[in-house]
Amino acid sequence: MGVAGPPGPVMDRDEVDRALARLGAEHKAVEDSLLALQDHAGRRLLEGAELTGTTKERWAATEQTITLLWSYFDAYTDALEAARELRSRRRWPSREDLAELTDRLRGESVLVPGTPADPARPLAERFTLERLVARMNELYASSLDMVVAADAVWSALPARIDLLAAELGRTRSLAHSVGVRPGEHPSGDDLESITHELGTLRAQVISDPLAFWRPAAGASAPGGGRPDTDRYDRAARALEDVRREIEAVLAVRQDSEDRLLRLRDVLSRADRTLAEARAARGEVLAKIAASEVPAVSGPPVTLQERLATAAEYRRHAQWHRLSPLLESLEREAEDELLRARDSLTAVTAPLAVRAELRGRLDAYKAKVARHGLAEDLLLIERYDVARRMLWSAPCDLRAAEQAVLRFQHAAAEALSGPADGRPRPGSGGFRGAGQGEGGSGDGWGSQ
Repeated sequence: MGVAGPPGPVMDRDEVDRALARLGAEHKAVEDSLLALQDHAGRRLLEGAELTGTTKERWAATEQTITLLWSYFDAYTDALEAARELRSRRRWPSREDLAELTDRLRGESVLVPGTPADPARPLAERFTLERLVARMNELYASSLDMVVAADAVWSALPARIDLLAAELGRTRSLAHSVGVRPGEHPSGDDLESITHELGTLRAQVISDPLAFWRPAAGASAPGGGRPDTDRYDRAARALEDVRREIEAVLAVRQDSEDRLLRLRDVLSRADRTLAEARAARGEVLAKIAASEVPAVSGPPVTLQERLATAAEYRRHAQWHRLSPLLESLEREAEDELLRARDSLTAVTAPLAVRAELRGRLDAYKAKVARHGLAEDLLLIERYDVARRMLWSAPCDLRAAEQAVLRFQHAAAEALSGPADGRPRPGSGGFRGAGQGEGGSGDGWGSQ
């Protein structure tokens, strides 16, 4: 809508004609705007809707505003027609005619009566044509803003809610097929909650669309803003989470047999490892003296029982219960296998220490032999002491380790002896490792 020209002194004929032409164009613009508002889809929806809340209050006020707009427009039309009729009387208007036309076109010549429906308004108001156009612009903008906002919400949210409700229906059918029902599975309860939320949300959007409108900060054009989709977005995310859960249950139905077989294999390996650890513990207690050997736990009976329960769930197609049980069993079975391996490592640690000491003793014996010290009496004596400790049962690891260290130190001193490499005086040779625990042999070949 336009705005009339500024007021001024008595207008001449050309000024009057230009003002009438401008006011005629403004009249056409105002009329087109009001007719467009009258035919706006949002306004027709508002007229036929059962409104509540904010929308009901604002639409009641907007209806009065639109009625007032038409009253202003009728008064504007009458004033313009009267000015045109006065101008059409003479081709060359008189001074009096020009003064009257100036008053009609620039003065407060438009009288708009009040309405009984709005006691807050005065019984009558006077406007200049310019101020009346400005007033109609204000009322039109506020009315159009309300209508456009409601129409934008109705155009955006109900259709999206309906699409999400259709997806919800498909997900509910899929959930029912795998046994996910309210009261039996959390996802079934979530589906019930989403169903209720979407129904409530749609009813509220239809009856009170302005409750779901966010005006844009600083927007001057009517309808500046966007629909508030927060609740819709939360429902959509919740449905997506449930859908992923249902897909996981479906995946369980498809690969549950393979997963159960893998679980049985893992638990069987854990059981065998624990059995090996128990046997190794007995060997350590028999062969290693004064050794603190940790206890070995029994077979994973609880996990075996839960595995049997999982197999029952599969036989009875209780996929919604099988899914979380399989996930927890897979984690706990892997943990059980790791614990079994750690137990075997801890139990066999003394045997590993004895094997390392034996290997170190033999390595030093070979080293001193390569340097021609195989007949050194001190080395022979210390080697025999360490060998008897390591190849006897039960073996005192602490004493054996000290014996090996004494042999190492003696060997290091002998290797740093005379440069000509002549052996120390002595007779005999190194004893071998023997043929078993506590055995003894003579010479290098007895190993």
